[in-house]
Amino acid sequence: MSETETEATAEHAAPRDSSDVVVVERGDREFVLIGTAHVSRESADLAQRLIEAETPEVVCVELDDRRYEALRSEQKFESLDVREVLRRKQLSTLIFNLILASYQKQLGGKLGVKPGAELLAAAQAAERHGARVELCDRDVRITLRRAWGSLSLWRKLQLIGAMIASLFDAPDMSEEELRELRQQDVVTKLMDELGEEFPSLKRVLIDERDLYLAEMIRRVEGRHVVAVLGAGHLPGVSRTLENGEAVDLAALDELPPSTGVAKLVGWGIPVVIVGAIAAIGLRQGASEAVDNALFWVLANGIPAMLGAALAFAHPLTVIGAFLAAPLTSLTPVIGAGYVAAFAQTYLRPPIVSELHDVMSDIRMPRKWWSNRLLRIFLVFFLTNLGSSIGTFVGGAEILSNLSR
Repeated sequence: MSETETEATAEHAAPRDSSDVVVVERGDREFVLIGTAHVSRESADLAQRLIEAETPEVVCVELDDRRYEALRSEQKFESLDVREVLRRKQLSTLIFNLILASYQKQLGGKLGVKPGAELLAAAQAAERHGARVELCDRDVRITLRRAWGSLSLWRKLQLIGAMIASLFDAPDMSEEELRELRQQDVVTKLMDELGEEFPSLKRVLIDERDLYLAEMIRRVEGRHVVAVLGAGHLPGVSRTLENGEAVDLAALDELPPSTGVAKLVGWGIPVVIVGAIAAIGLRQGASEAVDNALFWVLANGIPAMLGAALAFAHPLTVIGAFLAAPLTSLTPVIGAGYVAAFAQTYLRPPIVSELHDVMSDIRMPRKWWSNRLLRIFLVFFLTNLGSSIGTFVGGAEILSNLSR
């Protein structure tokens, strides 16, 4: 049989006969699980055909509310409220999401399909056939915060470097490589690669979500359930459903607490600096204390101001960075970068077209200065960087003056 005939036979085979489908029976209930690749047209087609053939009572998809709405709406970035993101101090999470979305979009473009199309196709097919749609994934914000909290400081720096490097790494792919890629769950492939270097990431992003997805699927009402999942989750979810053991979802939804070390460092710096200035005043006089306090203001304010200026921030944002840095460096509650990003958002809010283009612009360094949303990110990072340098320089000078 020729390769073309083989592909045609596979395309018209009964959906259950696919190697990407696993059936789990528990008592009088039947769970039909389909493993998909998140940027695969074949997966989207298979998901629709399986739902049409099975006519289930309920269809579970590997999405949470936010990701589902993002897929349903072509205006997902155009409705983004950057100010709310800043108020909740979720700018870093947004950047992580955008980098991952950009990665998927690049692969989706090469494969000729929109990332996540198979999940959306499954939901739409379910609605057409009168099946109930259930979103079974954990809130992506909780997943990302648990993943971030699982890493040490050194590992966090390594991950940031790896993700930044991936933004600008766009190798050409041969037809054979693209053909192989179509058969994979691309995000899981990415997570597996990261998991080799960062095992705790695999635990949070894959293993924990296997348990979460399986429990959410088990809890839905209905005797005949179809679930559409990334292929990388298929073994873990099917194994958990077959075992029949209940999963503690509350434990998997817990946010990691701040470590004692982080709190100690966060509050220790302001205590040491303020204490040192007070001690200088007692030992060397009020004028010396004032001089050291002024040095602290300049050492923090000038680098933060230069960081904002380097990002081509609004002039008032630059001034705000200078004024905020000496104060925010004395509290772990909020950083100078967030204050500057707030100011930049209000003074130069992103326009609709820039929000729409952000996933493509994020891969081009020069666009970070022309796209207003990306410029907010630059203001955030460079202002924080300047403030951190100022804290180190200012603190070192004050402590050295204390020992005189």
